[in-house]
Amino acid sequence: MRKRGFSFRPGGSILLLLGLLAAAGCSEKPRTAATRPSSGAPLPRPAWLKAEPLIIAGNWDSMAIFRRRAGGNPVWQEEDYAREHTEETVRKLKDLGVTMAVIHFYKAYGLEAEKEQLEDSRKLAALCKKHGIRVGVYVGSTVAYETFLAEKPEAEQWFVPAHLGRPVYYPGHSFRKRVYFMHPGYREYMKRVLELAVKDLKVDLIHFDNTSLQAQAPVFYHPQAVTDFRTFLQSKYTPEMRKKRLGFSDVRFVEPPVWEGQPSYLNDPLIQEWVDFRCKQLADYYAEMEAFIRGMNPEVAVENNPHSGISGRNTAWLQGVDYPRLLAHTDVVWTEEGNQAGVTPEGVLISKIRSYKMATALGNSVFTYTGGERGSTLQMAEAMAYNRRNLGMVGGVLAGYETAPAQRGYIRFYRDNFSYYRDVKSRADVAVLHSYASLAYNSDLPWQSTMLFEQVLIQGKVPFDIVFDDQLADLSRYRVLVLADQECLSDRQLQQIREYVENGGSVVATGNTSLYTEWRQRRRDFGLADLFQVKAPAWQGAREAEELLNMPPARKTAGKGRVVYLAAVKPAIEKPPADAMTSEYWKLPVNSSELLDAVRWAAGGSLSLDVAAPSTVTAEVQEDNSSKRLLIHLVNYDSVRKPAVGRVGIGLRLPESAAVERVSVLSPDGTGSASLPFAMDGGKARFTVPKLMTYSLVVVQMK
Repeated sequence: MRKRGFSFRPGGSILLLLGLLAAAGCSEKPRTAATRPSSGAPLPRPAWLKAEPLIIAGNWDSMAIFRRRAGGNPVWQEEDYAREHTEETVRKLKDLGVTMAVIHFYKAYGLEAEKEQLEDSRKLAALCKKHGIRVGVYVGSTVAYETFLAEKPEAEQWFVPAHLGRPVYYPGHSFRKRVYFMHPGYREYMKRVLELAVKDLKVDLIHFDNTSLQAQAPVFYHPQAVTDFRTFLQSKYTPEMRKKRLGFSDVRFVEPPVWEGQPSYLNDPLIQEWVDFRCKQLADYYAEMEAFIRGMNPEVAVENNPHSGISGRNTAWLQGVDYPRLLAHTDVVWTEEGNQAGVTPEGVLISKIRSYKMATALGNSVFTYTGGERGSTLQMAEAMAYNRRNLGMVGGVLAGYETAPAQRGYIRFYRDNFSYYRDVKSRADVAVLHSYASLAYNSDLPWQSTMLFEQVLIQGKVPFDIVFDDQLADLSRYRVLVLADQECLSDRQLQQIREYVENGGSVVATGNTSLYTEWRQRRRDFGLADLFQVKAPAWQGAREAEELLNMPPARKTAGKGRVVYLAAVKPAIEKPPADAMTSEYWKLPVNSSELLDAVRWAAGGSLSLDVAAPSTVTAEVQEDNSSKRLLIHLVNYDSVRKPAVGRVGIGLRLPESAAVERVSVLSPDGTGSASLPFAMDGGKARFTVPKLMTYSLVVVQMK
């Protein structure tokens, strides 16, 4: 097992602030993690998010109290801080095309300790609103205890005790302690902070930072967390089910398991339950904060930062992050996964496409760095193609001084053509399942196979959506479901997949798919053996790795659908056991053609979109029914080395009874817009984009 590292005067509301400071001082049915119930019915989302582009600039680390304590600052740091709060800067942001500034607000030194910076935040927020720029504010998740305890001594009870002989701090900042976020005192204090933001600053968005650190394992050795874990087990299962799950029903003396980094497999049932508990607690915290915020003003957006996105990391185990549960309570989610768009010297295409697709599937959009020093036009192109109404962060608060001319052109293009990005939805033929139990309880084969199968679809220009367990209930919009070593599936999920096939859907499955229950208990045979018509390898006892089958693809018809079983997704670069399936391992698998052929056969021999272009070009297809148009986004990920790709041939299947009125192509790369000749061929409109530089948008207008 390998250990792994994870890296005031408030606007005439002084009485409100004093009130906040004073106030701050003051059994279910058995179910498995795979059901992942949400915390109540979904709450209304801000209407403006569906109508406006999100183009953000931000700087929440420049406030004086934080920079002085953190150290390592240039002598002009506070001059820059003062300049950020001027009307000149706000005008520059407006001229750049920024629609929201995310500004400093609460770094958790204490409301009294931060009152000077809180006043600065209020003034900056007012300037932004004066110039039509929406305002988001930063809310930290650590506590700068040196000043905070002077205001609220009882907060000592919130702090996580030392873990393995070391205090639990924010990495690199020993003055920022971690707290058990579900402690009642901490939750009440944070509500006072949020009340100040919503009622006094009248913000449009709350940015909760460092969500990925809140539910890491050491946090849950807090005494209150231990008690909460026991209560979780008692409420989740009946005594009979607890006995079946753990071997006993009395959990009063259960302790959290020892955490020693990321293992390959989680077979211990108590560890599995602890992962589910951590994910649930984090989601429940944000459910409570969301309800509090929406109760004050339903038009305030909620956003948090789990960092990793879908980047090959087992976020459930490492961070207590289960995206379907967590994002049920947010509108926007950050990713700081890295994975800057491009192609490596080794020929590996790197992207954030999976994170964008995950967020879209869960009704969110993504904040990430797309401009300024950390960004590029290619990253902006990726956001245009795969994000929803959100171009990301185009620079710091001083973005008006630092954004490159080419990036400015992309921002203008996005705003000028926003009607093509506003009311769209995916038109993908293929869904790729991310099963909670498969990916939470095994950090190796399910992650390797899923990430590589998705890489094949990305580079094969096969539009796909990521789907999660709850979405198995209705897959009718998809022609093909990909199960890439999704090994842990419940009986209910197996039945949902069978019904999908019976009704005409097709399945492409690999390796150990359905060989285990949702508790990672080995079945005698594949749970979907009736569909696969393949026998599972013989049981070899409680070994960590199953013996993989060595056989050619098995294809058959079933019900009204088709089924393909493939023995393995064969990596070109083998991932070491227990390592995250990060981008250094994303080289196309050696049987890429076999995987693509399987998807095409399962789809009946033809997909809705075919694109003739190099494997470093990607394509995404969307529909805008209100305007009767289909949209194809083309992105050249190798644009640094190959700035232009000539003659991209496209075939697009039209909706039934539809006819094309015109086809046009637009680009921010200096090529302008042009009409394209087209021809109909077997229900597909066929046309050619003469030249693709970094990004082109093809608009197929129907009659």
